[in-house]
Amino acid sequence: MLGSYVPQRVFFTHGVATHKNKLQSFEGALRKAGIAPLNLVSVSSILPPHAKIITKAEGVALLKAGQITFCVMAREETNEPGRLVHASVGLAQPADPAQYGYLSEVHGHGQTAKQSGDHSEDLAATMLAETLGIEFDPDTAYDERKEIYRMSGRIVHTRCATAAAKGDKDGLWTTCVAAAVLLP
Repeated sequence: MLGSYVPQRVFFTHGVATHKNKLQSFEGALRKAGIAPLNLVSVSSILPPHAKIITKAEGVALLKAGQITFCVMAREETNEPGRLVHASVGLAQPADPAQYGYLSEVHGHGQTAKQSGDHSEDLAATMLAETLGIEFDPDTAYDERKEIYRMSGRIVHTRCATAAAKGDKDGLWTTCVAAAVLLP
């Protein structure tokens, strides 16, 4: 039986690549994100209490080829010329470091990097606000709700890692990847 594993650090990364083969396009996006030589395990969306956000450079330096590594990942691909694809992972971090936060993944077609990033941050912040019992109208724009969340003093930080690209003009596979990589 495995012991309890609670990640202590997290870093954010993203990448985009094209290739004639779908799998190699994905591999290229992972390579550009700096996480290709890992055995990645996708997990759901909880930022552990007391987890420290570190830079991509710090995180990548801690990795070893073949390592089993947990992450929250968003991925989208297309081989349709000109089709917009996006992938984003958003974060909402509570003011109380003993409280868990949220990571959310968004992926699909037709959103710009800004739209995708805003969407992923909105999802993470809304899930955290609901958990913390912050009252808000879910039908208001995210910018308005963001102010309510910040003014409550209970959500201290939001951010995202986002990749967006147009499908290759010649129909090669284009893959976008965004990830929050969780480390011991």
